[in-house]
Amino acid sequence: MNYQQILEEITAETSALKNTGKVATYIPELGKVDPGKFGIYLQCTDGKSYATGDSHERFSIQSISKVLSLALVLKLKGNSIWNRIGVEPSGDPFNSLVQLEYEKGIPRNPFINAGALVVADILLTELKNPKEDFLQFVRDVAGDQSINYDEKVAASEMQHKDRNASLTHLMKDFGNINHEVDAVLDFYFHQCSIVMSCKQLAKAFTIFLNYGKYDLSKEAAVLNPMLAKRINALMITCGFYDESGEFAFSIGLPGKSGVGGGIVAVHPRHYSVAVWSPPLNSKGNSERGMRALELLTTKTEQSVF
Repeated sequence: MNYQQILEEITAETSALKNTGKVATYIPELGKVDPGKFGIYLQCTDGKSYATGDSHERFSIQSISKVLSLALVLKLKGNSIWNRIGVEPSGDPFNSLVQLEYEKGIPRNPFINAGALVVADILLTELKNPKEDFLQFVRDVAGDQSINYDEKVAASEMQHKDRNASLTHLMKDFGNINHEVDAVLDFYFHQCSIVMSCKQLAKAFTIFLNYGKYDLSKEAAVLNPMLAKRINALMITCGFYDESGEFAFSIGLPGKSGVGGGIVAVHPRHYSVAVWSPPLNSKGNSERGMRALELLTTKTEQSVF
């Protein structure tokens, strides 16, 4: 398979598309990103990698971080977390209060904001130095100790925290948040502010390629095979908010998006791929990134289906 040629074709074909997406501005720091940026990086299980465009430039990974925080909390706590979080697609916006009220403070899944906030609350209990320890886990799975938080993005999110604070207060009222609301929000906003490149993200997500055991040299990253399988299942059913069905239908890979314009997807036992294009569609997913991944699975004739 000539992946390099395919990535170059995808870059050219998607650059010719009319872009109707908009860069996220509700977090002011994200609104400063150049909307013309585009990169894609594909990491294969045979060790070879392929890239085009701005694949080495770092950006705020935002909700992509929810997969990594889930991996760490499952590694620490196992299946006991499912007493506090569901595993069903939401069908509603990622920051919906209505569904959370109706379901008595139990988030539908760990990839909507409410679910990720519960994961953050658990990690605050389980980690001695939560922000430092989580960052180290991300560095370990990516194999890159230079990864860091963007403090400006984290501060920008805290200044515009009202909706996430409302979610957290509501869950605390239902008894599903144990720590102070601002402590949970501070950890969560830092988690989302992590800046990584497509290359770093693709390498980090290799832990989901082979039932948690793709690279046994990454001792800290190895997951129980059952947990890796379940994370992949959640990515394909819940990884794209209320556009998850469309992603599964059009692309056919487990994956996760973020409002920073990034998307990561995995083809178990074959490759992980990260794409970055900041303008988002109406569902909050990268418009060009979605099209690029659809072309990837079409041109390679490879998906999980």
